[in-house]
Amino acid sequence: MSYSTRTLVLIGFGVTLVAGLSYVSFREDPVPVDLATVTRGPLEVTINADGQSQVRDLFEVASPISGTALRSPVSEGDRVSAGETVVAVVQPASSGLLDARAQLQAEAALQEAFAAKHVAQADLKQAEETARFAQSQFERTQALVSRGVASITRMEGDTQRLAVANATIEAAQARIEMADGAIERARATLLLPESAETAKKSCCVEVKAPSDGVVLSVEAISERPVSIGTPLVSIGDPDALELVADILSNDAVRLEPGALAYVERWGGADILEARLDRIDPKARTKVSALGIEEQRVDAYFDLTTPADKRPNLGDGFSVFLRIVEWRADDALQIPLSAAFRSDDGWAVFVAVEGLAERRAVILGRRNDRMVEVLSGLEVDERVVTHPSDDIAAGVSLVERAAL
Repeated sequence: MSYSTRTLVLIGFGVTLVAGLSYVSFREDPVPVDLATVTRGPLEVTINADGQSQVRDLFEVASPISGTALRSPVSEGDRVSAGETVVAVVQPASSGLLDARAQLQAEAALQEAFAAKHVAQADLKQAEETARFAQSQFERTQALVSRGVASITRMEGDTQRLAVANATIEAAQARIEMADGAIERARATLLLPESAETAKKSCCVEVKAPSDGVVLSVEAISERPVSIGTPLVSIGDPDALELVADILSNDAVRLEPGALAYVERWGGADILEARLDRIDPKARTKVSALGIEEQRVDAYFDLTTPADKRPNLGDGFSVFLRIVEWRADDALQIPLSAAFRSDDGWAVFVAVEGLAERRAVILGRRNDRMVEVLSGLEVDERVVTHPSDDIAAGVSLVERAAL
């Protein structure tokens, strides 16, 4: 090899080496990214809400009279039968003690009642004497009229006086009966309170269970005074549960009767199912934890999971519901984190042969993790999730899991 040829080879080798070093030194490293595959499958949009369980048909048993509720014959958890099991016993209230003034007033009322009876008895005697005289006058006039000695007018007057006398007797008898009633009332006011033993002998009103079920709560185990309508026990069937959830009113209007709900965080390992039964027609204003006024409404759900699949779930237990607002069985979808705003629409970065390709997409329904893709992507394409500012069209990509 001549000197000139060797020189040219060395120069070429040097140029190639410099070019390679320059490429290695100045080229951009691939951006590590997380990739997700575009898939088809079921997609659900849910409304999430906290709720609680409650017995569907709750029976509140109250005291039918004022008095003393004796120690409860039942305890929470006891099973009862309608019309058979005694769930409460109420002793009627006895008369209270009178103070000095009330005592004197009651004694005076009794004396007044006796005096009124004496007056009525005297009036009765007077009325009877008047009636006897009127009767004799009537009979005498009747005999004279029959012989043609007395006039018809006199006969009519005696008849009227006899009728008035008889009516006066009836009025006097009625006043005696009224006086007897006043005497009994005054005597009842003066009665002393019954002793405990006497009260127990005259006891009591037994209240029986209005329905089959279980005693859910007892207001008080021990003996206590009660008035009419005081709650005593509550009864219900813990197997016949419904769920009530507090949701936003603008979420409620999007739900249809029979909507499916998944019941989670109720304490068991399995997810329960429920169906929307009804929504209250009136919303209420409630202040959120952030201090924002919201219009909220109660939604009620029927538990469709059998009772043996939800052991120990009882009345007033806390649950979490995911209420299905919309569902598609075969929706093209990507993670919601892959989409970002682009002008007035949405876009994603698609990994094509190691390079980022910016592509506009049209999105549909979404939940908290996935979003429906109406156009712009195909099944099995790979999209970048959580794209950073380092990614642009044509940038080299490397999947972070492959590093």
